[in-house]
Parts: sequence; C-alpha cells; structure tokens
Amino acid sequence: MEGKFYMVRLDSILPMTKRAWKTRKKQKRSKSRYAALLALVAAVPLLIIALNNQPSDDAGNGLVAEIFYSPFCDCCTGYVKYLRGNDVRVKAYEVNDSGKVKLELGIPRSMWACHTLKIGGYYVEGHVPIEVVYKLLEEKPDIDGIALPGMPAGSPGMGGVKTEPFIIYAVSDGSVSVFAEV
Repeated sequence: MEGKFYMVRLDSILPMTKRAWKTRKKQKRSKSRYAALLALVAAVPLLIIALNNQPSDDAGNGLVAEIFYSPFCDCCTGYVKYLRGNDVRVKAYEVNDSGKVKLELGIPRSMWACHTLKIGGYYVEGHVPIEVVYKLLEEKPDIDGIALPGMPAGSPGMGGVKTEPFIIYAVSDGSVSVFAEV
C-alpha cells in the first residue's frame, strides 16, 4: 500500500458536537424560511392579478351595467367614471381579449370600439352618450344592442373636442341601421 492515501471525513465517522448540530439545524431552518419567503413573493403578483379580475362594484343607485375593457385603455376607465357620474352602477371587468366578448355577443366587426357594456338585456358598444343609453332602455326596441364605432374625439370618456354629430347604430342579427344622432 505504499504511496496511497485515503481520506476520511471525520464528521461522517464521529458523532456531531452539540455546536455543529445547532449550526446545521439553523442552516436548514434558514433554507425553509427562504423558501417560504420566495413562495410569498411569487404569490403576491398572482393575488394582485386575481383581485384585479374581480368585478368592481360601484354604489350608484340607478341602472346596473357590466363593462368589459382592456386594462391598458385609459378612455375606458374614463367612460366608467362617466357612467358612474350619471348614477349607473357599474361592474367593471378588465379582459385581455375584448374581441372575444364582442364575438360572443354577435357585434359586427365594423361596429367595434374599445369597450363593451351590457345593460338592460342589450349591449352598448363604445363611447355612447348616456342619453342614448336611456333612450334605448325606455324604447326597448327589438334589437341586440347599439354601437358608436371607433373612438370619436369628444365622446364620453374620450379626450378632445366633438367636431361632428355622433351616429349611434342599432344592431340586430348583424344588420345595422341608424338608431340616434347626437
């Protein structure tokens, strides 16, 4: 056996001292605390996302409506404020794909705007003025909904100045006709 050396770790042979045992125990506890902290940090963004996708409810006393809009659209939040300022109780839903909602409701692509409102059994697409919404709910026409396509300047929730009358269309089974001009 000349020239060969074997190395043996003493801690694998000898019993651990009380001090070494406490140190190892602290290291394990520290690792589990780190893992718990890491899990908490990972859970916070998921909690925020879940809470943001819950409907927010306003305490208005008038009509009740649901609005579906992109979380990245400022004019949509402006329209929600506009509705709430006119005593409409709004449940707001941030959706990543508002097109899916529009397709489910049967809104023709030519009528699409940035958000969709459901109220009184109808849909209201876009920045429709409240007086036209009231007209829809009072007259109760046999249609699917109304739409103000695009994002016209000066419309409720939008910035800018109104330069021409807003033409709001009635939509029924994909057919479009003029409902109101304001």
